[in-house]
Amino acid sequence: MTGSLLFQSLVLGVLLGGLYALLAAGLTLYFGVMRVVMIAHSAFLILAAYLAWYFNQQTGMDPLLSLVVTVPLFFLVGVGMQRLLITRLRPSTLTMMSVLLTFAVALFIEGMIGFVWSGTQRRIQLPYSGESVEFFGAHIAVVKLVAFGLAAISLALLYLIMKHSKFGQALRATIQHREAAQLVGIKTDRVAGFGFGLGLATAAIGGTALSLDATIYPSLHWHWIGPLMAIIVVGGLGSIPGAAIAAMVLGIGQSLLQVPLGTTWAQTIFYVALFATLMLRPQGFFGGRLAQRF
Repeated sequence: MTGSLLFQSLVLGVLLGGLYALLAAGLTLYFGVMRVVMIAHSAFLILAAYLAWYFNQQTGMDPLLSLVVTVPLFFLVGVGMQRLLITRLRPSTLTMMSVLLTFAVALFIEGMIGFVWSGTQRRIQLPYSGESVEFFGAHIAVVKLVAFGLAAISLALLYLIMKHSKFGQALRATIQHREAAQLVGIKTDRVAGFGFGLGLATAAIGGTALSLDATIYPSLHWHWIGPLMAIIVVGGLGSIPGAAIAAMVLGIGQSLLQVPLGTTWAQTIFYVALFATLMLRPQGFFGGRLAQRF
């Protein structure tokens, strides 16, 4: 591997890691607030991608503008899903049963997408789709820079909400110790609903970013659920900073492995990292006290 190729792989890995961090943020919120394993998160990502594609097809405008509709829509769907479905599960079996429930939701979304838009592969064509910029000898696609910028802005806003708003403080208290939060007057059920909605809102943003540089089809969500689950396990379940660090590390690792191994085999880094984490440090490599600080 030449020096220029190594540098380009590193840059692409950072861009990919930023997108992974955004995609995994919602999964971390679900588990942190409700101890819910949200299998349907990746299905909502693909639904958001299809809505962005449909918006572009109908209006001819940039799909990023669809976020004005999809973000509040997904937030409301998340709140409704938590209050109408998740809260009906027994606390003693919540984590296990949430897997089955959200698996069914994922199948429903996949079927709905196929029914409405058929199983034909779709791709958004934009004026800047084929453009690239040069960065110290590395050629970077503009769509990847746009997706990374969207991810960076979204994660920064999420950080500000979590750290500098009353809702964020209540949400962090609920994540850290639900019973203690209730004792100081926090309405944890309402906070959990809004936290669930916030997680699904990140799926709307992530799916739109994904649509800029990916060919989408109804069953694509099964491709994403494994890597995203690996990220939150390696980062530490419930730790947003841990998930962000894990996403960046694994994204760079995948990009570096694509040169000698190819795209398909490079993705095995997620599953190797998942197995290593479960064997060596089940609580995650970047969780623990880091999760408590956020």
